[in-house]
Amino acid sequence: MPAPEKFENVTAQTKANVYFDGKVVSHSILFADGTKKTLGLIHPGSFHFGTDAAERMEIVAGACTVKLDGSTTKADYAAGQEFSVPAKSGFDIEVREGICEYVCSFLP
Repeated sequence: MPAPEKFENVTAQTKANVYFDGKVVSHSILFADGTKKTLGLIHPGSFHFGTDAAERMEIVAGACTVKLDGSTTKADYAAGQEFSVPAKSGFDIEVREGICEYVCSFLP
């Protein structure tokens, strides 16, 4: 199921989360029930992210290749697809061209 085009009744944090010299940028949104998501952009390059909480990454636009920590295989994801990352782990993500847009949900 593709990510929603918009979220209603949320609080958006104006301060950006900026990583890798601005090649990955996201903004946090907070829901009334206490859950949090980030909406972000990834420019071309290869990056590694660590996770505290489990995450679901929904690709909104563009494409990427992902390798989860502990895995030997890579998988390609495009708009309308998603992947999950276990808590206390991480993943490598590569964007070859254009910009990959995502919604990251932090899971309980």
